[in-house]
Amino acid sequence: MIYTAYEVFWLFFAYSFLGWCLEVVYAAADRKRFVNRGFLNGMICPVYGFSMVFMLIFMDSLKEGWFYLFLGCLIVGTVTELMTGLAMEKLFHLRLWDYSGRRFQAGGYICAATAITWGTLGIIVMKFINPLLLMVIRKSPGLPGMVILIILVALLVIDTGTTTAALMKLKNQNPAFLEIADGLNQASRSLQGFIVKVVHRRINRAFPKLEKREFEEEQEHKELLRKQNIFAYGCSFHKVLWIFLLGAFLGDLTETVFCRMTMGRWMSRSSVVYGPFSLVWGLGVAGATILLYRYRNREDRYIFLAGTLLGGAYEYICSVFTELVFGTIFWDYSAIPFNLGGRINLLYCFFWGIAALVWMKICYPRVSCWIEKVPKRAGTWISYVMLAFMIFNVCLSGLAMGRYSERAQGIPAEHGLGAWIDEQFPDQRMERIYPNAKITAR
Repeated sequence: MIYTAYEVFWLFFAYSFLGWCLEVVYAAADRKRFVNRGFLNGMICPVYGFSMVFMLIFMDSLKEGWFYLFLGCLIVGTVTELMTGLAMEKLFHLRLWDYSGRRFQAGGYICAATAITWGTLGIIVMKFINPLLLMVIRKSPGLPGMVILIILVALLVIDTGTTTAALMKLKNQNPAFLEIADGLNQASRSLQGFIVKVVHRRINRAFPKLEKREFEEEQEHKELLRKQNIFAYGCSFHKVLWIFLLGAFLGDLTETVFCRMTMGRWMSRSSVVYGPFSLVWGLGVAGATILLYRYRNREDRYIFLAGTLLGGAYEYICSVFTELVFGTIFWDYSAIPFNLGGRINLLYCFFWGIAALVWMKICYPRVSCWIEKVPKRAGTWISYVMLAFMIFNVCLSGLAMGRYSERAQGIPAEHGLGAWIDEQFPDQRMERIYPNAKITAR
């Protein structure tokens, strides 16, 4: 890691505060008065903090090239904003911003203007602001800084809890909720009422166009009955899990055949030590299903563009993550034209877009129908068994890869588990499972 955990937390709060200031200035210029534009009550906008921290960690290798740095920051910021908007609407049925009236927008969550803004902010932060912030953080006394950081984290947790409670209050204005609230003691009810009232009023001032989705009671009742009688109905946990497993298997199979056709030899493309499963493909297909499910009936070009951007960003982040955590490079596209640091390339990004289009338009409807035909009881048991197997498989694969990297650096096993892993997964076996893995210095 190029940053310590202490530095990451401080950078998160610093950029969350700077983002809040930017939003307040924008709102003041637009509405001619002060408005707290943050989602939370405090003076922070976490979406800026998360976006900037992601940029600093995952775009560090691109900071010497202006164009690629701009492009990378644009993608990371836009994807973060998209996922935040989708999460808020999924969890609370609320929209905190809407770009529907702007040109080149997608679902009202993102648009070209804000994407360019993210790219520009990323360059300014990584080239100019971040070196100054790091200098201040590293030269500040450690103990007072840690105390202040703990206080800030505690305040963030409290603020998030009260704001979430207020939003849930807005979402659940029904007799059952009111009856539960009336059952609380007087002191708790008074305190809760005060907090909810303050947060509710503050959110309405900050977001005057806040939308609340309402469903007709009869439709909800019918939908509930269908969910209760059908296994993995809609975009549920069980369906996403099955899609992840299917995507991981088919992705491994596709890459294996592709390597045979292009390189003339068979090679393992699995991400785990047991079974032909590519986690990158599995997570990619499952993530695409979650993000694009509600837009599966949109025009082809929207799904292709979303798949291209999301797939490219996802593959890039996976590449950086595996290198930082395991000290290993699993793929290198440096020899392919229009590549970005050897981690992604334009051709494969188009493949992600095509894969997303084919999946959502052709494959997903059929796969969804097949999964929903599985008996509910049997399907549930299969889901939990496969989930337990994959968790064990991924954990063991991570330990085996960690020891593989340590052995390459001459580090001996320090305990019995490490010795057992060395015996079960020697270098020869790891090279067969991960033939393209390159050990890097960490």
